[in-house]
Amino acid sequence: MGIQHVLAMFGSTVIAALFFSGIGTIIFYVITGGRVPSYVGSSFGFIGVVISATGYNYSPTSGPNDRTDVAAGGILICGLVYGAIGLIVLLVGHDWIEVIMPPVVTGSVVMTIGIHLSTSAFQNATQTSFDGWMAFTTIMLISLISIYAPGMLKRIPILIGMVIAYLINFGVGWSGAGPAIDYTQVYEASWFAAPKFVKPKFEGQAISIIVPVCVVLLAENLGHLKAVGAMAEKPLDKYLGRAILGDAIATVVSAAGGGPGTTTYSENIGVMAVTQIFSTLIFLIAAVIAILLGFIQKFGAAIHTIPEGVFGGLSIILFGLITVSGARIWVENEVDFKDSRNMLVAGIPVVIGAAMQTTLQWGNFQLDGIGLPTYTAILLYQILRGWGSLKNMLKRSKSMFKKKKELSV
Repeated sequence: MGIQHVLAMFGSTVIAALFFSGIGTIIFYVITGGRVPSYVGSSFGFIGVVISATGYNYSPTSGPNDRTDVAAGGILICGLVYGAIGLIVLLVGHDWIEVIMPPVVTGSVVMTIGIHLSTSAFQNATQTSFDGWMAFTTIMLISLISIYAPGMLKRIPILIGMVIAYLINFGVGWSGAGPAIDYTQVYEASWFAAPKFVKPKFEGQAISIIVPVCVVLLAENLGHLKAVGAMAEKPLDKYLGRAILGDAIATVVSAAGGGPGTTTYSENIGVMAVTQIFSTLIFLIAAVIAILLGFIQKFGAAIHTIPEGVFGGLSIILFGLITVSGARIWVENEVDFKDSRNMLVAGIPVVIGAAMQTTLQWGNFQLDGIGLPTYTAILLYQILRGWGSLKNMLKRSKSMFKKKKELSV
């Protein structure tokens, strides 16, 4: 599920992403002391901001993103900011996060990401009439598998749907009824080689676009931790600081080599829900496998042959799920939309994200259709909550810090 995201971000660096996902998972395991069962891989939250920061448009013939270094620089700084948040959580606890970013804000941010990225997904899916039909086929396959497939197959509908759609596209191309898939880069790629690393390049505009994603990573990590804790019937909230720090260090290490930003994977949470196995050692094994795959160049080249129609269909599914995840945050936390403040905080950022296809710029500071709605949601909530509510928040924060300090003594 993360492969198509990596393609959108970095073009041909699938191998490096696999390698760093394995390294990142091992780092996460060490930082959390093996207490939090999670696999660390490429984060969907970086898709739009990296595309915006680098101007990269994916296609099977587009070649690698020639501004990967700029993206890596922004992701590295984002990882450092995210790590600083993790250290603060370790010092004063995590309650302040939900005070600054309550469900109405996090839900709005997550929904905005899905809606904003839907434009690029639709464009990929409709490059040609054939691409449109393949996108429709991909969407239908994934939807049917997710509902009607037996047992464990329901947990991997995107992978199965992608493979079947790819084979259909291959068959149509082979018969001459549609465009054939070009395997030139697969033939030319060597079987085994070390991943190619890229030195990060730091540009103010790219950094200002990418750094706000740390808010999304924070919301993801908190949600994943609560979900795993509920399934395992073992509260994991006390490990949130370590989990954030582990994820942040994994992101910094990945970006230092030109890899994508990372996050804990919700897909693996689904697998744990089915198997009811929560051993963290399993994720170490998965990490080693990912590192080994990082040295198989033909694997990465084969992944890069995914046709635009199939890729576009996958993207529509993924961004749709991200959008609904934002609404799910509102529903599960019973956000009161009879309150005008919640209506404004939820609605305004979403509309901005849906409509904004340009960037807002002040000097070297630049915000795109994800960064601006993120800041808007956070600031708007704090302004509309009123001075009395703000004073209560400050008192609660002071009380939490004092309590944390007393417990550490």
